[in-house]
Amino acid sequence: MNDPTTIRRLYGRRQGHKLRQGQSALVEDLLPQVSVPDDGPIDAMRLFGDPRPLQLEIGFGAGEHLAWQAANAPDSGFIGCEPFLNGVVGALNHIRDGDLSNVRLHMGDALTVLERLPDASLERVYLLHPDPWRKARHAKRRMINHGPLDLIHAKLKPGGEFRLGTDDPTYCRWSMMVMNQRRDFTWQARSAADFLTRPADWPQTRYEVKARRQGHEVWYFRYLRG
Repeated sequence: MNDPTTIRRLYGRRQGHKLRQGQSALVEDLLPQVSVPDDGPIDAMRLFGDPRPLQLEIGFGAGEHLAWQAANAPDSGFIGCEPFLNGVVGALNHIRDGDLSNVRLHMGDALTVLERLPDASLERVYLLHPDPWRKARHAKRRMINHGPLDLIHAKLKPGGEFRLGTDDPTYCRWSMMVMNQRRDFTWQARSAADFLTRPADWPQTRYEVKARRQGHEVWYFRYLRG
């Protein structure tokens, strides 16, 4: 079956509502300053000027989780990847308001950024509430497929952490099935409470608040790279 590492196509609109003047100014002025370079290998030295630890978030939404993690680990570097412009604007607001100098953004496919990083260079990778692609024929579009997971595994340091959050039962079951087929990630859950309870260093996002308001359960998965 094909998966996102071979499809390389972004589905959906790249932009929602029209940007206001202040938002457009952020995109024009701040985004170039914090963008991941367009080509060539990337590492902490190229992105931040020193060999600091790196973390990466795939699809950061409005950027509140990315900003929280960056504010609470100022000596680490954070790479956020998000294909949708309105989400990027949200992250830019957080970067400006929090004076976060340790964040770099890529507006596009996270896999192209992962490929350009050195192997074993990431402390953590986050995938929070990805598009579930509920229909069976769309399963190949899910980020939880062996192709993307092979790449995530290669870029995580030994003992590095992969975090997955979802409020979709189909995606939850799919993820457990796919991850249980692998022997290179160790699930950190010892009981049901371990993946039903949000860890203290996993801030709640607006998306999660909305999901719970709609009566959805939320599952929190933590895996360590073998």
